[in-house]
Amino acid sequence: MRVVVTGATGNVGTSTLAALSRDPAVTSIVGLARRVPERKAAKTEWAEADVAETDLVPLLRGADAVVHLAWLFQPTHDPIVTWRANALGSARVFRAAAEARVPALVHASSVGAYSPGPKDRPVDESWPTHGRPTAAYSREKAYAERLLDTFEAEHPTCRVVRLRPGFIFKREASVEQRRLFAGPFVPGRLARPGLIPAVPDIPGLRFQALHSADAGEAFRLAVVREVRGAFNLAAEPVVDAAELARLLGARVVKVPATPVRAALAAAWTARLVPASPHLFDLVLRLPIMDTTRARTELAWSPAHTAKEALEELLEGLREAKGGRTPPLAPGTGGPLRIRELLTGVGRRP
Repeated sequence: MRVVVTGATGNVGTSTLAALSRDPAVTSIVGLARRVPERKAAKTEWAEADVAETDLVPLLRGADAVVHLAWLFQPTHDPIVTWRANALGSARVFRAAAEARVPALVHASSVGAYSPGPKDRPVDESWPTHGRPTAAYSREKAYAERLLDTFEAEHPTCRVVRLRPGFIFKREASVEQRRLFAGPFVPGRLARPGLIPAVPDIPGLRFQALHSADAGEAFRLAVVREVRGAFNLAAEPVVDAAELARLLGARVVKVPATPVRAALAAAWTARLVPASPHLFDLVLRLPIMDTTRARTELAWSPAHTAKEALEELLEGLREAKGGRTPPLAPGTGGPLRIRELLTGVGRRP
């Protein structure tokens, strides 16, 4: 089996390559990335490709499955750039898969594609995926779902799988995630237990997480098993302020959402943090997902708890070691994080 993976050098991409390479049914892998790494990966050949620009059809010909992971989180101050890469880029991947007659397409959707939902009970994969239009990430994930609806109707012989994970963490991706969401002014050493005195208990602050290795395993299973449709992915427990406080050795303080959002909006407007206040709004309204279908039909069971995934994130922030691909490398931000500052903190990719 030959598998093509877009976005192969990122957080989930590197874990997916590792999972696929261990499967004897997978004989070769093509890793597509805008910046090809120097590191070698088992069974993998690298190809430089931008899903928004490159002719993808020749790269997809002969593949037994395509795993679409490529996604641009920044710049939050220029949503046209992320729309072009994520929405239009996904459309180009899907069209190329159809033209190359690839028999299976596995797409990385997200909990962020879901419409606002309950925090006190889990929802299954039938919950609406209209996203939250004000948040670029959610808007683009929801649009990709609509593209897949059309793709499935027009290409019924292609097996389409949509995986909808919660927040995905691993130690090697912590530097990248600090760069993408916290920005250059947040020191990683703050992630040490005892240094943060309090965690705000904000109404709606409950979310699900999983380890990147478990996400990679889910994508492997979606490739090799004859399944179709959508699957929610998350590990236990659901993360709330109390769980975060235990991890950080902090106390919990009840705080209304309004002043926190106002502070974040001011910091984002001043180019102090790259994460927009619209992403904050999204997190507070994400539904809690039921993962029964992934555990039964996909035969997926996470090897790590959500707490363990978060612990790796915190350890990675303190160590600042990152991974061995361009998106994950600690040197990507430049000496003293100068490249992060020069891009305007969420202004340019």
